[in-house]
Amino acid sequence: MAGKKQDDAAGAGSAPWAEMSAEEWEAMDEVSRNLMQASLQSQKLMSEVVQKALEGDPVLPKADPFHSAPEFSEVWNHIVHQPELMMRAQADLMKGYLDLWSNTTRRVMGGEAAEPVIEPEKGDKRWRSEDWSANPVFDAIKQSYLLNQHFLMGLVHNVEGVDEKTKRKVEFLTRQMTDALSPTNFAMTNPDVLRETFLTQGENLTRGLQNLMSDLEAGHGRLALKQTDMDGFKVGQDLATTPGKVIFQNDIMELIQYAPATDTVKQRPLLIAPPWINKFYIMDLRENNSMIRWLTEQGFTVFLISWVNPGPELKNKTFRDYMHEGLFAAMHAIEAATGESSVNAVGYCVGGTLLASAMAWLEAEGQSDRISSATFFAAQTDFELAGDLLIFIDDYWIKEIERIMDSQGGVLDGRSMADTFNLLRSNDLIWSFVVNNYLLGRQPQAFDLLYWNADQTRMPKALHLWYLDNLYKNNRLSKGELELDGHVLDLSKVKTPVFMQASREDHIAPYPSVYKAARLFGGPVRFLLAGSGHIAGVINHPDARKYQHWTSDKAKLPARVDTWMKHAEEHPGSWWPAWRDWLFERSGEDVPARQPGDGKLKPLRDAPGENVLVRSDAPAAAESTA
Repeated sequence: MAGKKQDDAAGAGSAPWAEMSAEEWEAMDEVSRNLMQASLQSQKLMSEVVQKALEGDPVLPKADPFHSAPEFSEVWNHIVHQPELMMRAQADLMKGYLDLWSNTTRRVMGGEAAEPVIEPEKGDKRWRSEDWSANPVFDAIKQSYLLNQHFLMGLVHNVEGVDEKTKRKVEFLTRQMTDALSPTNFAMTNPDVLRETFLTQGENLTRGLQNLMSDLEAGHGRLALKQTDMDGFKVGQDLATTPGKVIFQNDIMELIQYAPATDTVKQRPLLIAPPWINKFYIMDLRENNSMIRWLTEQGFTVFLISWVNPGPELKNKTFRDYMHEGLFAAMHAIEAATGESSVNAVGYCVGGTLLASAMAWLEAEGQSDRISSATFFAAQTDFELAGDLLIFIDDYWIKEIERIMDSQGGVLDGRSMADTFNLLRSNDLIWSFVVNNYLLGRQPQAFDLLYWNADQTRMPKALHLWYLDNLYKNNRLSKGELELDGHVLDLSKVKTPVFMQASREDHIAPYPSVYKAARLFGGPVRFLLAGSGHIAGVINHPDARKYQHWTSDKAKLPARVDTWMKHAEEHPGSWWPAWRDWLFERSGEDVPARQPGDGKLKPLRDAPGENVLVRSDAPAAAESTA
């Protein structure tokens, strides 16, 4: 009898396995093999990473590159000594958890869903999956995380007795840490990853580890997170295809003259100075969203500076060199090509900072008529309100940047700057790709904007350190304290008409900062605010019929941008036509269209030229010895 009971117990214990079909056994075997392969790859990967770290790499940032430990210590010391703040925050957190527990229990028991205790911020794309709301378990995980994040961010934000700069730095880095700990970033708490693991029988995890190993290899031990298919486009064939010729070049730039698209053009040429921290073809991506092509279709003779992607041999190039050998050399070349001694100039981002400085220098030299009008895209000349980038600008960080540049032969590699900008929108530009590439095991899709974003450029040491110290750190241009090539620059003396564009969601050049820049000039200024951000707010072709922009007819800019907004009128769609009309008034009469090579300068090569084709995939120091 006892033997029969034992047999029955054994049979009962083995019944679930005994009833599995051949297909289910095969699926379990596949999952086991995939997980085993993932485990082995993980061990190999960790071994290589640890070995790389032990060897030491001067190019890699230090463990605490922001030198944030003293600030964190100061802020939390103030928090723990403010019991009312702690008690209020803990009470709110406890109430939130009790309400969440009650709501979740009711939903699990079959009751109706109650209003969420806490909801994600508007535009937070991490929670797009329906499971984060429809499934009570995942909904509880999401709200629990948001409650904890709100608790920590609230403590830092509301603490008293800490200076604003320190608080902003700790807020920013606390946000980075809580974003990193989001349940969306972990396989076992992300419903999309769990579903993919079930459907692929764990193959997504092995593919993800292969993607991770590939990215570490591409970054020479430093993670080079892939955001797009870098084989999906070719510059000059798919991107930057507006017809034109390089008509002049020197050590730091090529000057492109674009072919006309109309029988007649405006007399005064248009010169565009893009930022040197990115490649110019953001303004010439595809035919249907190219600003350059659109400008030629409006009847402008368009010239554009294509900055060099510098190597160590250019490490001593300065801001002064970029002004004389870049902007001024381009203006002299345009005069030789067209006979016109004055241009309408455009500066985008740091190209705009250079343009403003050059205008003040020309004013001091008595040559202000060389620039007839100036347009600024998302450009800053007053850095007091320059946004989260300011948290990186202190003596420690500048020394760290200098150390990294020295280790790279005197240039800052493009990845360092890209990593900094990506941190400003880490959920969209870092963690979404971590989930897609490493947890879901997918390859990123070809996307022109992200291709451009990943096609990085370097910066010379002398130029970059000067820029960080004089502009971001000490804000000398706005204070009238910046001395450049024999002159102290004073923007208030610049009477040249200015068109100042800003974007409402710009995280690199925040619109309040751009607005302060607009008020520094001494002449007529038209300020325009566009919808969207640093790129889409600028590159918004009228045919796309996207976003909106705001203008005001008031001749004088009020002291505060929120006052300006109260009187501004909203318009649907692109702001380009309004800018074109402003330019028309300052561009002279119609003249026969100019072909590149008609003047004294003959074409050197076809657009987009050679500079834009130089890639920064390998460290510059390594390239210099190749």
